[in-house]
Amino acid sequence: MSRGAVLSPLSLVMVIVLWEMACRAGLVSPLVLPAPSRVWDGLVILFTAPWFPQHVWLTTLETLLGFLIGGVAAIALGIVMVNVRIFKEIIYPYVVAFQVMPKVVLAPIFITWFGFGIESKIVMAIAISFFPVVINTVVGLESVEENASLLMRSLVASRSQVFWKLAWPTALPSIFAGLKTSLTLALIGALVAEFVTAKDGLGTLITTFSFELKVYLVFAVIIVVSALGLVMYGLMEYLERKIVFWRRSRFTG
Repeated sequence: MSRGAVLSPLSLVMVIVLWEMACRAGLVSPLVLPAPSRVWDGLVILFTAPWFPQHVWLTTLETLLGFLIGGVAAIALGIVMVNVRIFKEIIYPYVVAFQVMPKVVLAPIFITWFGFGIESKIVMAIAISFFPVVINTVVGLESVEENASLLMRSLVASRSQVFWKLAWPTALPSIFAGLKTSLTLALIGALVAEFVTAKDGLGTLITTFSFELKVYLVFAVIIVVSALGLVMYGLMEYLERKIVFWRRSRFTG
């Protein structure tokens, strides 16, 4: 076992202990930073509440739908941009301009366009998670070695064969890197939209508990959101290991 594997959990335990001691000593107001024991009470309240699962499910659904729609569209756009140069020259500046725009300012617009239902949250998740997949798809497809491409063509490979047997496998590691980033950003997008206006969802709970000054419950929901993001990221890691298996064997073999 590595030193980091031991020191990392020990440092976390130490921080929690010091945090608890500072709160019990009255050095920090519970309205600013609740004690870890109080946050634990908040987690118990959430997981025993009959209404909590529907909030978790709604945020998860918004995130996954936004990620799937945005991911498929981004990969398709990246493929077109690589294969049609004039299209890339035209559309790429707009893609970059859209990325640098603060997405929070788009939330009221999306709500105006798509209403207060789940649709506006999904669109917000798409908007935030779209860019990393586009860029990583383009970078991955353009990273194909020229000699390998010439070899395929010398073997009379068709354009589709070059793509599926050379370009696509070469680009997959880069695409998955973008997808892992995109999935966590989709969760952020769904939460941001829920902050603005929603009746359900984890973002709504955070806003509601903040207004009620139940800071320990806010921290509890944040922990749930973090755990949800870690689970989603872990699933993408698992899919990457199963699909891009040759990359793992290259590094381990």
